[in-house]
Amino acid sequence: VQLQASGGGLVQAGGSLRLSCAASGRTFSSYAMAWFRQAPGKEREFVAGVARTGGRISYADSVKGRFALSRDNARNTMYLQMNNLKPEDTAVYYCAGDPSVITSSQRMAAQYDDWGQGTLVTVSS
Repeated sequence: VQLQASGGGLVQAGGSLRLSCAASGRTFSSYAMAWFRQAPGKEREFVAGVARTGGRISYADSVKGRFALSRDNARNTMYLQMNNLKPEDTAVYYCAGDPSVITSSQRMAAQYDDWGQGTLVTVSS
């Protein structure tokens, strides 16, 4: 599946953004999906993941309570609502998917074969 992430931008601390990940193809519903992020000079890290049906969602501790992941299989789209953003949330955000991932909590980037191009989120203090 081909993935296209969008929705990044510049926001002040405490603000909100909503990222979208649009998938092409008819097999989106068979993919577990996730959001990762990579800050300058740092490794790519897991942000949130969702199982194929959307029933189970997992979050990194650093975003729990502030970010909300959702997916709409009818629209082949995944979202990440980001509230109360902090400067440390500044990063390029990537969406990823893989049909062989069976849980929402797969945090290893190498387990996902399909990646979007990334969208930059910058949070100013």
